[in-house]
Amino acid sequence: MAQIINLKSFKDTRGELTVIEKALPFPIKRVYYIYNLNSDGRGFHRHKETVQALICISGSCDVFCQSKKSETNKFELKSPNQCLIIPPQDYHWMTNFSPNTIILVLASKLYDKNDYIDESYE
Repeated sequence: MAQIINLKSFKDTRGELTVIEKALPFPIKRVYYIYNLNSDGRGFHRHKETVQALICISGSCDVFCQSKKSETNKFELKSPNQCLIIPPQDYHWMTNFSPNTIILVLASKLYDKNDYIDESYE
């Protein structure tokens, strides 16, 4: 089941710095970000093996995760020190993007089109 973890952040008069190292439950193999989003939403898939960590580094969005038990949970990502860990079996999608939203994704596996499952749970 997906879960939010709070990343360690440091704040002083110069600004804030958030640390990702040693915070994730997997080694990072792939990094990408999603931006210039419209209202169509993104995601709408699950994985066979890949674990993902989503961080909304700018703006905000809602992330929905559906587990094997067909339970759907809604997560609001609205701070760059929140990190949503999505296990491979969770069907997920992102919507409700505020202007200028940027979502950073850290993945446990390199891209492999065969790792994607587009069907949600019934």
